[in-house]
Amino acid sequence: MFPAIRGVQAGREYYSTMFPLRMIPRLFSFDDEELLPEQRAQRTLNRSRVPEMARYIVENPDSYVFSALTASVSADVEFDPITDGVGPSDRIGTLRIPMDARFVINDGQHRRAAIEEALTMNPDVGDETISIVLFIDVGLERCQQMFADLNRYAIRPARSISVLYDHRDDLSAVTRMAVFSSDFYRDLTETETSNLAARSRKLFTLSAMYNANRALLEGIEEDSLEKRAELVGNYWSVVAKQFPEWAQVRAREVTAGEIRRDFIHSHGIVLHALGKVGNALLERSRDKRSWDRALRPLREIDWHRSNSELWEGRALSGGRVSKSTGNVLLTTALLRTRLNLPLPDDEQKAENNFRRGDSR
Repeated sequence: MFPAIRGVQAGREYYSTMFPLRMIPRLFSFDDEELLPEQRAQRTLNRSRVPEMARYIVENPDSYVFSALTASVSADVEFDPITDGVGPSDRIGTLRIPMDARFVINDGQHRRAAIEEALTMNPDVGDETISIVLFIDVGLERCQQMFADLNRYAIRPARSISVLYDHRDDLSAVTRMAVFSSDFYRDLTETETSNLAARSRKLFTLSAMYNANRALLEGIEEDSLEKRAELVGNYWSVVAKQFPEWAQVRAREVTAGEIRRDFIHSHGIVLHALGKVGNALLERSRDKRSWDRALRPLREIDWHRSNSELWEGRALSGGRVSKSTGNVLLTTALLRTRLNLPLPDDEQKAENNFRRGDSR
């Protein structure tokens, strides 16, 4: 039993209570880090942050401040108000939680880990308390949405994991459905981080696919999310055929790191440009065979990063891939030109300025 205050948000009851710090490691588990990101409700723990936070507690016993943890409990809880009347007093009472209840941290996993480490450094802090905002668990999707909402206006997590967990945004749903329904893209897309490590075996990030799909579907109307996802999936399956290096990565013939290092065609700027090009193709036709014919000239482009004559100042800046708006316009303009597609005004203006700069 715990003293608690009952409240309501979005029509759902929740409870505010306090637990001794010594109970936090025992009661509140991490979402299983061995699960795939789409099967859990939290990002992985950044353990490098924990020791500094633990030292902060131990070294500042008279002044440290930790905000409330937010958690979900998967159990039938009972709330006994201190009075039977209606009014403020019926919000205060005792919360009964079964012994076999499972708690999952929705916000504050690093604070939880820091508390655990601080207890090993100074067990006396275990008698102190921390506030808990406790929601009743209503399933994985709700927990994932809580993660996305709680971090919406805080320091943002990686864009990829926000796309993965955001069930309110239609484009996030379309991107997830398109990626996960494709063996090819599911295998090669990083769903948790938005920056690929040199040794990552992934070619793309979910956030890059999201940005590309936003350009791809601009002004495109479909009756349902499923139909939009099918359209997106069909387009990217045709795109994949134009880049044999992508298939080589999936077949483990070369590493993803080698392709990202030597070529630019799997980087976010090119995916974004391919999305903009695809938007023009979708407006003309929904036939995959026509897309394949239109995109075939992509195979003739020299995509090597070392081809500075073609890419420097357009997709590269000082040899590094640049994702600025101007670079996206210039990269898209090049692709449209090679595919014999007309340039919209903004891309034509960027291309004219680029060429004038070359001539000086």
